[in-house]
Amino acid sequence: QVQLSESGGGLVQVGDSLRLSCEVSGRSFSEYRIGWFRQAPGKGREFVAATSRGGAYTYYADSVKGRFTISRDNAGNPVYLQMDRLEPEDTAVYFCAHSTANARGSNAYTLERYYQYWGQGTQVTVSS
Repeated sequence: QVQLSESGGGLVQVGDSLRLSCEVSGRSFSEYRIGWFRQAPGKGREFVAATSRGGAYTYYADSVKGRFTISRDNAGNPVYLQMDRLEPEDTAVYFCAHSTANARGSNAYTLERYYQYWGQGTQVTVSS
């Protein structure tokens, strides 16, 4: 079983920054993809960012491109989501997810069905 734990959320002002962390524990394959998703109040969960196994490939939603950066350290764990220039529209619960998929193409990173394990989420609130 794989467990994921998110941390780093909080209440910030417009324009501020936050760094979320996703720690993977338990039995897991040595290499895996990690994605970040978010769910705003009253809305469905949406893709935010994802990184490939070695971190060489990254994918971003258009709404966060240029403001958010996903990264993983040399050991591959944890995975970070650096969020800069935060906007009220970024307010949501942020989830990280673990994928062992080998499929190629951006869909394999952006679609929820490719992810097998999910964390409990961390709340990010951006106040104007």
